[in-house]
Amino acid sequence: MTDLPTTPLHLGQTSALPASPEQAVLDYVPNPRPGKPYLVRFTAPEFTSLCPVTGQPDFAHLVIDYAPADTIVESKSLKLFLGAFRNHAAFHEDCTVGIGERLFAEMKPLWLRIGGYWYPRGGIPIDVFWQSGDPPAGLWLPPQDVPGYRGRG
Repeated sequence: MTDLPTTPLHLGQTSALPASPEQAVLDYVPNPRPGKPYLVRFTAPEFTSLCPVTGQPDFAHLVIDYAPADTIVESKSLKLFLGAFRNHAAFHEDCTVGIGERLFAEMKPLWLRIGGYWYPRGGIPIDVFWQSGDPPAGLWLPPQDVPGYRGRG
């Protein structure tokens, strides 16, 4: 992948939160175990964005699973990218699927899935799921184990 920086821009540096997800730069580094299918999981239990209609904050628990190919995403740059959604107005579906699609397009993993478990607003929780296709044969896929919203029950 010649179009990826060879040195992460954020790792070991002071980095400001990007003004928007579009301005965020994701860093990728070489996969330390190429040719061996394995799963990487990131969880963001305090993800926030804004409702595009009301401007009110929306909250989600995101779970991102992927099987790396040539590169892995550097976690600090991913944290900054996700943090850039704090002032970004978009529907739950757009945020969740857009994050998965961007990671898949840039990193080019063997496989990627994202689960967006959104907390209720207006009394209705919305869960959004996206994956790039079928997972590689033999890849262990643990459940995401985010409980469904139960209210006060």
